[in-house]
Amino acid sequence: MKKILVIAFPAILLSCSAQNGKVENADPMEYANSITADELKEHLYTFASDEFEGRETGEPGQKKAAEYLKNEYKKLNLPSPIGGDDYYQEVPTSYFRNGNIKPTENVVAFLKGSEKPEEILVISSHYDHVGVDDQGRIYNGADDDGSGTVSILEIAEAFVQASKDGYTPKRSILFLNVTGEEKGLVGSKFYTDEPIFPLENTVANLNIDMIGRIDPAHEGNDNYVYLIGSDKLSTDLHNLSESVNEKYINLDLDYKYNDENDPNRFYYRSDHYNFAKNNIPIIFYFNGTHADYHKHTDTPEKIEYDLLAKRAKLVFLTAWEIANRDARLVVDKATESTAAGK
Repeated sequence: MKKILVIAFPAILLSCSAQNGKVENADPMEYANSITADELKEHLYTFASDEFEGRETGEPGQKKAAEYLKNEYKKLNLPSPIGGDDYYQEVPTSYFRNGNIKPTENVVAFLKGSEKPEEILVISSHYDHVGVDDQGRIYNGADDDGSGTVSILEIAEAFVQASKDGYTPKRSILFLNVTGEEKGLVGSKFYTDEPIFPLENTVANLNIDMIGRIDPAHEGNDNYVYLIGSDKLSTDLHNLSESVNEKYINLDLDYKYNDENDPNRFYYRSDHYNFAKNNIPIIFYFNGTHADYHKHTDTPEKIEYDLLAKRAKLVFLTAWEIANRDARLVVDKATESTAAGK
């Protein structure tokens, strides 16, 4: 398939044509605080409802979910990087090992940077889930990965509000909701094989997959999030992540699953990995598994919305720092296995 390379972008600067001050003068916490438990809950009770039929890749529920995301980005006046009203990066049936899967689509929205627009930060989640079982039970996927997907909507809204106030980030941000994760990380692989923007211009990927619950290991101590991969490729990214958390949020950053010897191998099991394979620094935000993981009981009333908001704020603030720092993140741990690109 031919790559889509965007040379020019619509002149959409949200509601102001020029910044009214340097982005360094902004208080990012003001915009982080626009990410609220109530708004996350409102989104998720729709996105993880029976109406969306478990969001199985290529099926009508997934199409409804894609349309929901598109409409939310349009409400924010966030343009598509593809152009016009097309917010979908089409993923054909031929891309799946199982040829029975219908064509599907990644959903993309774009905020053009003010000073270094050619450098791209990707914030990603997967919006597909596993559908309906043979007993007719709907797998709503509220945590997996409704929680990450609605967090991206709130993060996007926070960046839009900052831009309206004149604080457009220096680097561009691609909001990437990928399809086919449950089929083998297919949507993110398609993006990195057929990128909308050259991968060499992609400075980092922050990937959110399940951040709305508490796992058994943290019962009674819920002020945590698992971080995976922050130190794998870039010391800069790891240090930045730690610094942002210490300054603003003070979550317990649990690196248990970052261990190379961890038998769960979560580093290889979500969409960030297709970026990491290409030597793009990543962070994977994760709450761990729980009793409702990949069951029809993963429903929105079980989400810890205040905790979800706090974790989403951490992602936003980390993205803010990456997008606005003077120097691009240094990749000081590139590996031979990824240097070739695949």
